[in-house]
Amino acid sequence: MKKIIFFDVDGTLCQMDGTVPQSAKEAIKEAQAQGHKMYLCTGRSRPEITPELLAMNFDGIIGAGGGYIEKNEEVLVHKKLPADAVKDIITYFDEHQIGYYLESNDGLFASDNCQEVIEHQVLTYYKGDRDALAGTQSFLALLAEAAGKEMNLYNVNKISFISIDHPFDEVAQQFGERFLLHHSTVPQFGPQSGELSMKGVDKQTAIEYVLNAYQLTSDDAIAFGDGNNDIAMFQAVGYAIAMENATDELKKYADAITARAEDDGIAKSFAQLGLMS
Repeated sequence: MKKIIFFDVDGTLCQMDGTVPQSAKEAIKEAQAQGHKMYLCTGRSRPEITPELLAMNFDGIIGAGGGYIEKNEEVLVHKKLPADAVKDIITYFDEHQIGYYLESNDGLFASDNCQEVIEHQVLTYYKGDRDALAGTQSFLALLAEAAGKEMNLYNVNKISFISIDHPFDEVAQQFGERFLLHHSTVPQFGPQSGELSMKGVDKQTAIEYVLNAYQLTSDDAIAFGDGNNDIAMFQAVGYAIAMENATDELKKYADAITARAEDDGIAKSFAQLGLMS
């Protein structure tokens, strides 16, 4: 029976340096040759899907935490935040000096303090090691690409925010009735940082949409993840695999645990599942 496999990106498909291990690339290519479908299933918005990931020729993309779906490069779903709500949210973030970037298919639009806050949080996470800032440069360059462009507030997929000391719970209290909030899946951003998106939009609903498009069921689906925002993804598939570095909460929903990305976890699981020749 041919399978459809869904991959979270950060901490799952990608190693700590943001690249995909060669073993995973080869395993995915071989499994596709055997007729299995491969899908990204990530919180990243479309502009954050790197050339390296695109070059792997996935059969489709679930992005923006489920708000954006592609099948063979055809856009099937693209849900956006209401423009009036975006204005309220960024006003609140500016008042509380919370860094943020608006995720749009036109680019990532950062607040004036976003780079400063990111660098502060990274240095805090790595205990002042300035060499760690090198790992942020490609992402900061992505933010810089939209600098000076006019932001279309009607085209925002979701909002990521980076808070130094303003509590995540207060943001959730302010906006949680209307929107879905997750803690950030980037540990370097700190425990008070997070993501804000539309309610009713998550990886589970997106996967169910994709399965329906292929006339498949959850028994035909496998998922790999590492963060609590992957719980929804695990609930949509017949077999769920957590990475060794996954949260304890996610592991409760997993059918199996595999090694970290940098230790060839994806390739090892593919071999165990018989997805390659």
